[in-house]
Amino acid sequence: MQHRTVGDLMTRGVIQVHRSASLKEIAVSLADNDVTAVPVVDDLRHPIGVVSEGDLVARIAERPDPAGPVVYAAPTRRDGTAGDDVTAEALMTAPAECARPEWTVVEAARAMESAGVKRLPVVDEAGRLVGIVSRGDLLRVFLRRDGALREEISRDLLVRTLGLAPSSLTVEVADGRVTLKGRVDSAELVPVIERLCLGVDGVVSVDTEIVSRSGETVDWSIG
Repeated sequence: MQHRTVGDLMTRGVIQVHRSASLKEIAVSLADNDVTAVPVVDDLRHPIGVVSEGDLVARIAERPDPAGPVVYAAPTRRDGTAGDDVTAEALMTAPAECARPEWTVVEAARAMESAGVKRLPVVDEAGRLVGIVSRGDLLRVFLRRDGALREEISRDLLVRTLGLAPSSLTVEVADGRVTLKGRVDSAELVPVIERLCLGVDGVVSVDTEIVSRSGETVDWSIG
């Protein structure tokens, strides 16, 4: 079976800002490219963090309120800056949680969930930025047509991988939900089939109505 990787799904030519970029430069980059966050890179294009709209808003919220009391001296922050004289490196969330192009959708999803982020910069073997993958990119695997899922399960999984006869099981797919019916030699094969089906990109759930050659009926569902 062919699984889509992060390299297949990621956006290439990713928008990025240098660690020395100013707040104004970051805001312009976000607005001009209609994105909500960008990786921050060093001189070698290694991602060192991510700066988002939220980071910029948090900085703006620290400024004196024009409708509030008059402040005669601009406060100096812990980073030694006043006003908006601050760089991407000071604003960013760091370190950058990164992915590799060869990662599976599951690996990327787990990394996002673990780090609590919506996107991952993607780096090559040298740690250089080559793309970015978002939650929306990962969900694209669920846009696969039911016919493509049925063909992959019937041909690649059941026949080529497991060596089952084409007539042994019928495969029905509706909105990514797979139903398998038929006969197998052993009931112990059923959970193997289910797990392999769930590993097919775009499958939402798997229902089985399978009878073993010994006559035992196995009715499981996963998803």
